[in-house]
Amino acid sequence: MDLEGRHALVTGGGTGVGAAIALALADAGAHVTVTGRHLDKLEAFAADRDAISCVAGDVTDPASVREMFAQATAIAGAPQIVVANAGAAMSKPFTRMDEDDLRSMLDVNLIGVFTTWRAALDPMLATGWGRLIVIASVASLRGSPYISAYCASKHGVLGMTRALALEVARKGITVNAVCPSYVATPMTDRTIQNIVEKTGKSQEEAENILKAGNPQHRLIEPEEVADTVRFLCTDAAMSINGQAITLSGGEP
Repeated sequence: MDLEGRHALVTGGGTGVGAAIALALADAGAHVTVTGRHLDKLEAFAADRDAISCVAGDVTDPASVREMFAQATAIAGAPQIVVANAGAAMSKPFTRMDEDDLRSMLDVNLIGVFTTWRAALDPMLATGWGRLIVIASVASLRGSPYISAYCASKHGVLGMTRALALEVARKGITVNAVCPSYVATPMTDRTIQNIVEKTGKSQEEAENILKAGNPQHRLIEPEEVADTVRFLCTDAAMSINGQAITLSGGEP
């Protein structure tokens, strides 16, 4: 297995894309620490999976992130693979947004990734090997109406990815962003329900609105994101650095 002996940490790892990533990395031989705010949900996910450990943590709280890494390191050594998957989304017309709306997106989707990667990086530099990956979005690459704050946070995290990748390019570390379009997850289910409530459309009609942005007319499966992350963690992906890898069925 190509990740045998590696320790991976996945934020927001108990559900949806994060859970799929944790399973894929564990199947590849890594020990995986999943983190999130709700330890009971993490423990339910990790039950009977010896290769997966759980640590509670909040990426918007720097002290919590430092403790999260300390606990993970005590379990299986310093993480060599860190997937910043924890994220948040919101939809609101720009004229109804305020500073708190913008700040809430930046706190999780940008500053939360910074705090996570900052805690991870020093041990990687010391050993000369590491993988930093963020689950970003096609919204990192283009704008969409009614999600200005979300787009701002995702554009920002892609810029940070590209800059950090250049800083560590000769250190055995790669930094990449995986940018899917809508993924079949509970978060997307909430988006569909929001469309239903605001427009009166049926569940199927609302889902088709999201699918319409994908030329394959479908939602991305969490396992597709997970398989991409798994490949980026291997030595075969060493030359892939500072990239925005889109999973969108050809969506521009």
